[in-house]
Amino acid sequence: MHDRGHGAGSSLEWLLPALGMLAVAGAYLLLVRRVRRRNPIQGWSRWRTGWFLCGNFLLGGALLPPVAPFAYEDFRGHMAQHMLIGMYAPLALVLAAPITLLLRTLPAARGRQLTTVLHSPPARVIAHPAVALALSTGSLALLYFTPLYNATMDSPVAHWLLHAHFLLSGCLFAYVIAGPDPAPSRPTVRARLVYLGVAIAAHAVISQMMYGGFWVDIHTPIPQVQAGAEIMYYGGDIAELLLAAALVATWRPEPPRRAATREPSREVTTPAGVPASEPTGSG
Repeated sequence: MHDRGHGAGSSLEWLLPALGMLAVAGAYLLLVRRVRRRNPIQGWSRWRTGWFLCGNFLLGGALLPPVAPFAYEDFRGHMAQHMLIGMYAPLALVLAAPITLLLRTLPAARGRQLTTVLHSPPARVIAHPAVALALSTGSLALLYFTPLYNATMDSPVAHWLLHAHFLLSGCLFAYVIAGPDPAPSRPTVRARLVYLGVAIAAHAVISQMMYGGFWVDIHTPIPQVQAGAEIMYYGGDIAELLLAAALVATWRPEPPRRAATREPSREVTTPAGVPASEPTGSG
């Protein structure tokens, strides 16, 4: 158990994230309204709007009481918070297609600039599934098998940075695997399923090692660590199954490539190697 005498229960600490999420939700709804005004026929999917509000709700549930104070005091609360911020909320936010919404509301010049950024070499590296997997799942080993977790619990700034990492890396992985937004050089469905399978296996191994106490560096009672490992094991499985379902739901078959219709030219070559025209067959 960690001492949070710096004022974890103060209303200001919960007010700021609540206001931030309300502002983000308001901005999304404002863009949706603008899209519907510009194109009343096509409009914007209510499902996507619902997913965004759902993601905001899950994020608020993680960052506000009663979950947030519990996470400061108990490792089980931390793990529940981690699941919400790093896996469930990102999937809902990504399914809301915020990049597509932004592209449909920006002026043409700004939209081309954003598209250029999305297809730039740095974006291609960051959006590679291996990078997203390392940032979202690989960082868990660094967090729980080194003194990093204890350091974040002793520093409010580090604790909020950890939240930001969970959210951004979770959104990146969900976007790469099943996001409806355009992505640079998105791999095939089969390749994405392989990366998702690796993430499932890594979550299972890390949670089992935590439950067994192997190489774990978490300064909290053992029953809490084991219960947190169970939350990670089962909660992670459910979240990743939902991600797999989203991948199937958002998958669209690529249009078949048009086969070349031009037949190979039938040329008659003279002994000297110079192409000659075919006989016409007359006479």
